[in-house]
Amino acid sequence: MNLNIAVLAGDGIGPEVIEQAIKVVDAVCAKFNHEIHYTPGLTGAAAIDAVGNPYPDETHEICMAADAVLFGAIGHPRFDNDPSAKVRPEQGLLAMRKKLGLYANIRPTLVFPSLLHKSPLRTDLIENADFVCIRELTGGIYFGEKGRNEARDKAWDVCEYTKEEVERIIRLAYQYAMARKKKLTIVDKANVLETSRLWREVGQSLEKEFPEVTTEYLFVDAAAMRIIQWPEGFDVMVTENMFGDILTDEASVISGSMGLMPSASIGLHTSVFEPIHGSYPQAAGKNIANPLGTVLSAAMMFEYAFKLYDEAAAIRKVVDQSLEEGYVTVDIAGTAPSYSTTQVGDWLASRI
Repeated sequence: MNLNIAVLAGDGIGPEVIEQAIKVVDAVCAKFNHEIHYTPGLTGAAAIDAVGNPYPDETHEICMAADAVLFGAIGHPRFDNDPSAKVRPEQGLLAMRKKLGLYANIRPTLVFPSLLHKSPLRTDLIENADFVCIRELTGGIYFGEKGRNEARDKAWDVCEYTKEEVERIIRLAYQYAMARKKKLTIVDKANVLETSRLWREVGQSLEKEFPEVTTEYLFVDAAAMRIIQWPEGFDVMVTENMFGDILTDEASVISGSMGLMPSASIGLHTSVFEPIHGSYPQAAGKNIANPLGTVLSAAMMFEYAFKLYDEAAAIRKVVDQSLEEGYVTVDIAGTAPSYSTTQVGDWLASRI
């Protein structure tokens, strides 16, 4: 099979972890006799520095022409610490999602038996945790009207959704629930927000089409508590953009390290696969960043973009082996011996 992948390494530790994922992808393609072609593209702070645009038109064309996008991370402290900055790296991520029509972010939350002791939660609470959060990506407060008054002492961000936007993401969530344990949790704040009441109305109208699925509705604050109190109670969760951003980061620490969690963003055009961690600039260039989230994102790429399930399974198998044998970076190893980012990447590729 011929695979054409756009590679957007981005900022901070992005290039380092992407490099390791590419080693693993190359090893998988050699093992299973696939031809692979990579096309790099600029995004984030690197793109601002080069061309003044965090998601240049050329990068968008590269993404549109690819079968899948392997994405690192974006963000830089000099923008974070400058509230007056007109152009920000994160604008590139939002632009990419909008232009590619990436309306659904798929984030699995799972635990690894060898790392149960690393979780901040008790083992008996998480040992069977395995759920998927589907976050709406192209609507809501992140994309609504924003503004400040002339005195700049008042600001607003408008949260807005259409029925069509809500219906397509909830319908997708039902499809995922049908393929799993047939349980769906719709998270909103319908006791306060009008947009959430729209979400609940749409969910209730779609329930009739999926009678095999048990549907429950949770306010976002209750969902945040249950992720900590009883994560095993979830199977598929669906929610709007900002709620999903917050809840999935909360859920990610259950595994013991945010550096382990992959994600897929899917929609109308080319799908994007990325770790959920940020650019982590404090670790950039130190060769200590955990590449496993990016490597597992590559596994999701083989599964979702190419329907190559054996290849995805081969990647997950060697990641499990690295965790079981302690061949990991310092964030997981703690006081035990640890290995560099490149050493972990080389180890994984050699085991493939």
